[in-house]
Amino acid sequence: MHGANYRRGNGQPYARKQYIKGKPQIKIAKFQTGRPGVGYDYCVQLLINEKAQIRHMAIESTRLAANKTIEKATGETGYFSRLRIYPHVLLRENKMIAAAGADRLQEGMRRAFGKAVSLGARVNRGQVIYEAHVKKEHLEHTKKALKHACVKLPGTPTVRVIPLAGAQAPAQ
Repeated sequence: MHGANYRRGNGQPYARKQYIKGKPQIKIAKFQTGRPGVGYDYCVQLLINEKAQIRHMAIESTRLAANKTIEKATGETGYFSRLRIYPHVLLRENKMIAAAGADRLQEGMRRAFGKAVSLGARVNRGQVIYEAHVKKEHLEHTKKALKHACVKLPGTPTVRVIPLAGAQAPAQ
């Protein structure tokens, strides 16, 4: 299964898990990390610039890459990060046999519902995927961490910095 095959979300999303045997498990370990609600100065957000469908493996690898880099700079309790999307759409694949004599074994397009192979999240243009709350001294490290984590996502994500209550806007 190739990720580019599922980048576009065509048709209605299928999320009826009660009808499918052998549902895929979600690969995302944590949705929130760090220490919440401790007087942070900035909220650094990762936004997607186009309508897309992101598989749960890509979301988890983005989260891991960003958290690992931020944690090196700030320590375990020097930041708070949150994933803002949840992969609930079932992605199915109708596997075809590619061997000699396979034409007698398979049904082709007849009853081609497909087997659930992965989960995905449908995102719209400008939607926030990931956000990290940090103090002023860790702002540059966090921006750099999110820029490096962008390569794990399909499309062209951007990084936005929002000053929280009582913080000055960063010089760009």
